[in-house]
Amino acid sequence: MASSPLPKASAAVSSAYALRFISGRYQGGEYPLPASGEIVIGRSSELDMVLVEDMVSRRHARILVADGKVVLEDLGSTNGSFVNGERVQRAELNAGDRILIGTSIIKIVPADQPGSVTDGNKNLQKAAAAKRTSQVRTMTGSIAEIPLPDLLQLFSSSKKSGVLAVETDCDHGKIYLDEGRVVFAVVNDHYDVSPEKAFCRLITWTEGTFDMEPPEEGRTFDNPLDIGTEGLLMEAMRQLDEVARLGDALPPLRTQLHLARPLTAKLRDATPEQLDVLQLAMEHGTVEGVLNHSDKSDPETGERIVELLSAGYLQAEG
Repeated sequence: MASSPLPKASAAVSSAYALRFISGRYQGGEYPLPASGEIVIGRSSELDMVLVEDMVSRRHARILVADGKVVLEDLGSTNGSFVNGERVQRAELNAGDRILIGTSIIKIVPADQPGSVTDGNKNLQKAAAAKRTSQVRTMTGSIAEIPLPDLLQLFSSSKKSGVLAVETDCDHGKIYLDEGRVVFAVVNDHYDVSPEKAFCRLITWTEGTFDMEPPEEGRTFDNPLDIGTEGLLMEAMRQLDEVARLGDALPPLRTQLHLARPLTAKLRDATPEQLDVLQLAMEHGTVEGVLNHSDKSDPETGERIVELLSAGYLQAEG
């Protein structure tokens, strides 16, 4: 049962928290919360926080602030309100929580300085104008601000379709979504690499930007993923932990691998699994090339590379 409305917020009073838009049309905007009262969010120009986009209802949700608590209530919106990846009717918010309304991902943050409702809407209007000027796509953001696992959980819960394009200083990748379900993934245009391996590698990225692009009409894949998003994320996190245990012993992806010369280690002492990876290193020349062409997971193949380096079969350069 919904709480009874609180008094309208005073425009001159601000609480310790603000709403920071980290993705969407209003990315970069910040809206201070009142010390007590309510903020009604929606498409209608008469509301406190106006978000002008099709996926936002005229009266979409409200945020109530009282006695140091911040609560989000959905107002029967068509597309729903989400907190940390879960669709909610009512949820108490804490610093760091992420709200998804329409295409906007909003983070609860400590307020930098006191502000007002009017200032908040001005900030959002400026952010939206900057997005239009720079012609940035509808839904972009930083994966340092919202990690890929969190982002994918939001998209899974809200059943979004499209192509999540991710860029770092050195790499680029894409994750294809169909109503929130991951159907394919690719890194650096290596479409011959298994989509599960590409997905698990993408999840390790912690710096860069994301851009939610429209679905590619008519696009099909020969080997689509048939694992649910939650299962994929669990497997990716497991592999991330295993790779982390190898530490600096596993060289960076672009490191060149050479057969040691002189080769003092005896080939007869290597295991069949090590010999397979040794052959891949001779054929493809880099850590990334070996991982891409191995039929084993990145952690398992990476462990074989470390063993070959340690035993003196391989040398790393660059």
